[in-house]
Amino acid sequence: MAQHISPYHAPDFYRDALAKGRHRDIVGGRWEETGKIQMQLLLDAGLQPQHRLLDIGAGALRLGCKAVPYLDPGHYWATDLSAALMRQGYKTELADPARLPADNLIEDGNFDFPGLPASITHALAFAVFTHLPINHLRRALTQIHLRFPMLEVLLFTVFLAPDAATALTPLRQPDGVVTHDTRAPYHMLAEDVVHLLRSTGFAGEAQPQRLPRGQVLFRASRAA
Repeated sequence: MAQHISPYHAPDFYRDALAKGRHRDIVGGRWEETGKIQMQLLLDAGLQPQHRLLDIGAGALRLGCKAVPYLDPGHYWATDLSAALMRQGYKTELADPARLPADNLIEDGNFDFPGLPASITHALAFAVFTHLPINHLRRALTQIHLRFPMLEVLLFTVFLAPDAATALTPLRQPDGVVTHDTRAPYHMLAEDVVHLLRSTGFAGEAQPQRLPRGQVLFRASRAA
């Protein structure tokens, strides 16, 4: 059987899951708990209603159903590998869909961010790079820096390994998830992540708190 970058890239993954009504499950479960954590991270990073938020890897709008009511109408944008998954969240999870233009949901599997405004001020990629090789993080950071000159805060999560030797082997994270260097879920080295941030025009570092399943939060901003 062919090995895919991640389970999400397997043929018919989204079609089968949506047909079974599993739009909440396939984004990692813990729907309410994780959505609250995502929103609190943004509030702690200074998000205010007038800001413009980009939710990268938005899935079924687990964050969107909390951010859309908080932000000024139309100030939330979402990208994901699956437009169908976002549309399902739009139909079933938003209390007031009129606050979110459907055109703000953009299918994007390659971090090209097509059609997004340059006025984005805050961006979050939660449990996205945990399921992608590190070169995808490099591409995303490069594109974010190029596309969003008004960006104030970027938040993203990864799994970390403590050193290069340990990274060669499967690693059990604090919350029990086993991560790998060459297949999903992936782990990285903190120094590699910091190097990618600096080389793509950002300043940032890992934050002290551990998130669901042992993820590590990085907070970054455009370098002066």
